[in-house]
Amino acid sequence: MITTDPIADFLTRIRNAIKARHRVVEIPASNIKKAITQVLYDKGFIQSYKFEEVAPQGVIKIALKYNPVTKQSAIVELKRVSKPGLRKYAGTTDIPRVLNGLGIAIVSTSKGVMTDKEARALKVGGEVLCYVY
Repeated sequence: MITTDPIADFLTRIRNAIKARHRVVEIPASNIKKAITQVLYDKGFIQSYKFEEVAPQGVIKIALKYNPVTKQSAIVELKRVSKPGLRKYAGTTDIPRVLNGLGIAIVSTSKGVMTDKEARALKVGGEVLCYVY
Protein backbone atom coordinates (compact mmCIF):
# COMPACT_ATOMS: atom_id res chain seq x y z
CA MET A 1 0.00 0.00 0.00
CA ILE A 2 1.38 3.39 -1.01
CA THR A 3 0.59 6.31 1.25
CA THR A 4 1.20 9.95 0.40
CA ASP A 5 1.91 10.82 4.04
CA PRO A 6 3.67 7.96 5.88
CA ILE A 7 4.04 9.97 9.12
CA ALA A 8 0.29 10.63 9.25
CA ASP A 9 -0.28 6.90 8.65
CA PHE A 10 2.13 6.12 11.53
CA LEU A 11 0.27 8.45 13.90
CA THR A 12 -3.14 7.17 12.78
CA ARG A 13 -2.16 3.54 13.40
CA ILE A 14 -1.07 4.42 16.95
CA ARG A 15 -4.25 6.48 17.52
CA ASN A 16 -6.47 3.62 16.28
CA ALA A 17 -4.62 1.04 18.41
CA ILE A 18 -5.12 3.21 21.52
CA LYS A 19 -8.85 3.57 20.81
CA ALA A 20 -9.15 -0.20 20.34
CA ARG A 21 -7.11 -0.77 23.57
CA HIS A 22 -4.47 -2.87 21.80
CA ARG A 23 -1.23 -3.63 23.64
CA VAL A 24 1.00 -3.81 20.53
CA VAL A 25 0.79 -2.10 17.15
CA GLU A 26 2.82 -3.02 14.05
CA ILE A 27 3.86 -0.28 11.64
CA PRO A 28 5.91 -0.45 8.41
CA ALA A 29 9.37 0.93 9.17
CA SER A 30 11.31 3.88 7.80
CA ASN A 31 14.15 5.94 9.24
CA ILE A 32 11.93 8.91 10.16
CA LYS A 33 9.37 6.60 11.85
CA LYS A 34 12.18 4.93 13.81
CA ALA A 35 13.40 8.35 14.98
CA ILE A 36 9.88 9.42 16.04
CA THR A 37 9.44 6.10 17.88
CA GLN A 38 12.72 6.68 19.72
CA VAL A 39 11.55 10.16 20.83
CA LEU A 40 8.19 8.77 22.02
CA TYR A 41 10.03 6.08 24.03
CA ASP A 42 12.54 8.53 25.53
CA LYS A 43 9.74 10.83 26.71
CA GLY A 44 7.71 7.97 28.25
CA PHE A 45 4.73 7.90 25.88
CA ILE A 46 5.25 4.25 24.86
CA GLN A 47 6.33 1.25 26.93
CA SER A 48 8.80 -0.33 24.50
CA TYR A 49 9.51 -0.88 20.82
CA LYS A 50 11.31 -3.32 18.57
CA PHE A 51 12.57 -3.03 15.01
CA GLU A 52 12.18 -6.23 12.99
CA GLU A 53 13.94 -6.60 9.66
CA VAL A 54 11.49 -8.54 7.50
CA ALA A 55 10.91 -8.64 3.74
CA PRO A 56 10.96 -5.33 1.90
CA GLN A 57 11.26 -2.60 4.54
CA GLY A 58 10.88 -4.00 8.04
CA VAL A 59 8.36 -3.49 10.83
CA ILE A 60 8.28 -1.43 14.02
CA LYS A 61 6.45 -3.15 16.89
CA ILE A 62 5.36 -0.63 19.52
CA ALA A 63 4.06 -1.67 22.95
CA LEU A 64 1.62 1.00 24.07
CA LYS A 65 1.64 2.32 27.63
CA TYR A 66 -1.49 2.38 29.79
CA ASN A 67 -2.11 3.42 33.40
CA PRO A 68 -2.54 0.17 35.40
CA VAL A 69 -5.32 1.61 37.59
CA THR A 70 -7.40 3.80 35.28
CA LYS A 71 -6.52 1.93 32.04
CA GLN A 72 -5.96 5.28 30.29
CA SER A 73 -3.31 5.62 27.62
CA ALA A 74 -0.16 7.67 28.23
CA ILE A 75 -0.88 9.34 24.88
CA VAL A 76 -3.97 11.54 25.03
CA GLU A 77 -3.62 13.00 21.54
CA LEU A 78 -1.33 12.76 18.51
CA LYS A 79 -1.71 15.63 16.07
CA ARG A 80 0.03 15.96 12.69
CA VAL A 81 1.22 19.53 12.09
CA SER A 82 3.34 19.66 8.93
CA LYS A 83 1.62 17.95 6.01
CA PRO A 84 2.86 17.22 2.48
CA GLY A 85 0.51 19.89 1.10
CA LEU A 86 1.52 22.53 3.64
CA ARG A 87 4.86 22.17 5.39
CA LYS A 88 5.30 23.98 8.72
CA TYR A 89 8.79 25.16 9.56
CA ALA A 90 9.84 26.99 12.71
CA GLY A 91 12.98 28.87 13.55
CA THR A 92 14.74 28.40 16.85
CA THR A 93 12.70 31.20 18.49
CA ASP A 94 9.38 30.22 16.86
CA ILE A 95 9.19 26.56 17.93
CA PRO A 96 5.75 26.12 19.56
CA ARG A 97 5.16 24.99 23.14
CA VAL A 98 2.52 22.28 23.45
CA LEU A 99 0.05 22.67 26.35
CA ASN A 100 2.37 25.23 27.92
CA GLY A 101 5.19 22.68 28.19
CA LEU A 102 3.16 19.63 29.29
CA GLY A 103 3.20 18.06 25.81
CA ILE A 104 5.95 17.80 23.22
CA ALA A 105 6.36 18.91 19.63
CA ILE A 106 8.48 16.54 17.55
CA VAL A 107 10.76 18.53 15.24
CA SER A 108 12.88 17.31 12.34
CA THR A 109 16.07 19.38 12.38
CA SER A 110 19.43 19.30 10.65
CA LYS A 111 20.76 17.53 13.76
CA GLY A 112 18.08 14.81 13.70
CA VAL A 113 14.56 14.29 15.03
CA MET A 114 14.09 15.71 18.53
CA THR A 115 11.62 17.39 20.87
CA ASP A 116 10.90 21.10 20.91
CA LYS A 117 12.82 21.57 24.18
CA GLU A 118 15.94 19.86 22.81
CA ALA A 119 15.76 21.95 19.61
CA ARG A 120 15.51 25.18 21.66
CA ALA A 121 18.48 24.09 23.81
CA LEU A 122 20.59 23.33 20.72
CA LYS A 123 19.34 26.55 19.05
CA VAL A 124 18.17 24.82 15.86
CA GLY A 125 14.89 25.08 13.97
CA GLY A 126 13.22 22.74 11.54
CA GLU A 127 10.01 21.11 10.37
CA VAL A 128 7.40 20.65 13.13
CA LEU A 129 6.17 17.09 12.50
CA CYS A 130 3.57 16.54 15.21
CA TYR A 131 2.29 17.37 18.69
CA VAL A 132 2.03 14.68 21.38
CA TYR A 133 0.30 15.04 24.75
